[in-house]
Amino acid sequence: MSEHDSTRLIRAATSRPTEGRRPVSPPVERASTLLNPSVGVMRDESLGPVYGIDGLAPQRALAQLVADLERAERVTLTSSGLSAVTLPILALARAGDEVLTTDAVYGPSRRFLTRFMAERGVTTRLHPAEATAAEIAAMIGERTRIVLIESPASLTFEMIDVPALATAARAKSVVTIMDNTWAAGVAFKPLVHGVDVSVQALTKYVGGHSDLLMGAVATADARLGRLIHQTAEDMGWHVSPDDAWLALRGARSLKTRLDRHAASALQVAEWLADHPKVARVLYPPLPGSVGHDLWARDYTGAAGLMGVVLNGGAEAEAEAILDRLTLFGLGYSWGGFESLATHETGQLGFRQAPPTLEGPLIRLHIGLENADDLIADLEGAFAGVVP
Repeated sequence: MSEHDSTRLIRAATSRPTEGRRPVSPPVERASTLLNPSVGVMRDESLGPVYGIDGLAPQRALAQLVADLERAERVTLTSSGLSAVTLPILALARAGDEVLTTDAVYGPSRRFLTRFMAERGVTTRLHPAEATAAEIAAMIGERTRIVLIESPASLTFEMIDVPALATAARAKSVVTIMDNTWAAGVAFKPLVHGVDVSVQALTKYVGGHSDLLMGAVATADARLGRLIHQTAEDMGWHVSPDDAWLALRGARSLKTRLDRHAASALQVAEWLADHPKVARVLYPPLPGSVGHDLWARDYTGAAGLMGVVLNGGAEAEAEAILDRLTLFGLGYSWGGFESLATHETGQLGFRQAPPTLEGPLIRLHIGLENADDLIADLEGAFAGVVP
């Protein structure tokens, strides 16, 4: 029987125990040393973890939940969303290889590629943020080992035809890695669409409460997943049982929360699109916005994250608008229950080809507050600043 994600996220918690009673959520097991009844058992790795770094009940349950959600054969948990991006690159790229990615790639990912990996002989080539899948595929060269996909792209939300690009890359024996944090493994499933590695920051929607840092790396190919997991072992990376338990708790309500984020975000985006002080709303679910056709074809939902381009004005005016907001927190990250706002024009300067915008760029995360209240807050901020 085919199950909806809202059911898949909960069914493991309610499956009947084989014997006795058990809590709905697994117990938080804190341990470095694991004791054994005999030397023979101590040496038998088939019996489960032999040391705390291997992960105990909460980590195993969370990895299985993400695997079920992403339709993956193997999932490796990491300490942050950024480490989820860097881990498969570390596992797969070698000196002399090239990584091909968007000019709009997430800033810390770009820094890792152009600093850490460059120092180790791996080069990075950037394709235009608005490039089509065919144009990106045409840029794949003999040294290209990895295509790192962001769709929607950071800050400006350009969309890529992911199935087409994944197919083209595979035909050239190039591995595709997709940062799927915006879709949270719910609204889009990269592995189902041919991507080799799906990564996301569990920090965001899976955790859902802005109180943990974590990432996940998912693969449909068990061999590839094992290679990535071995690299995590070699690096000594570990996720704490307490954080894994919190992420597991947040994941149970992920689909319900994401639906609410998306519905409210679309309502806010539609209001913003009609505001005279707004030039453009960068939100793929909004008809007429960047990448809407691809979103409508491939996605079953959306995040609450969007870009808002003001209709002229100085950067100081954008900052004044943010300062006047009372319901939107001013803080980095997103995916928690709260609405957030940041001023992002400055980050565009790091791009090879910064986009030409009509005015300052603001990023909004629409949380779980009432959408009408958020609109009223934005209206007051605009009215108080913009002439």
